Amino acid sequence: MLAGSQTSRIRAGAFLLLGLVATLAGCDKDSRYGGTFRGLAIGAPAPSLATKTLADVGGDLSKITTYRQPDPRMYQYSVDKALAQHKPIILEFATPGHCTPCDEQLQVAKALLAKYQDRVIFIHVDQYQNPQAYKAYRVMGDPWTFAIDKDGIVRVQNPGKMLYGEMEIAIEKILPAGSADHAAARPVS
Repeated sequence: MLAGSQTSRIRAGAFLLLGLVATLAGCDKDSRYGGTFRGLAIGAPAPSLATKTLADVGGDLSKITTYRQPDPRMYQYSVDKALAQHKPIILEFATPGHCTPCDEQLQVAKALLAKYQDRVIFIHVDQYQNPQAYKAYRVMGDPWTFAIDKDGIVRVQNPGKMLYGEMEIAIEKILPAGSADHAAARPVS
């Protein structure tokens, strides 16, 4: 059995440790849930920067992504060139070479690409090939998705994996008013 002073010290240490953990945990929280924000703010202009494209790597997808099943359409545009097109953009930060949820996230993006490819530019950025983009977009971990409107403004940012329906709602938020899919848009946090 522990003496009274030892028990008091253990309790005090435990409370101190819990307080420290609670403080540090607040740093990682998503702003949607009341924590501090790590990505770009909704309404912020999307940083324009060159990211590697398929043309930059001579058409060799293995030099631009760690994804096992890449879709060449997601590597056609550099972020700066995509922003210059004045079309909505889904910008997917994912490094599937070390991240199973990233692989799953890219499968969702590819499925939606088939539906929206004529109205939305889809870009996948792999951390190994474009670390400067992770820094510019303040991405801490992956997957991380940004939905950017035709004016280059971030309208949705989502740290973590998104379901098909969630990503589709994000896409609907950046489609121009008056498009058939936009009329069915539902709210997203």
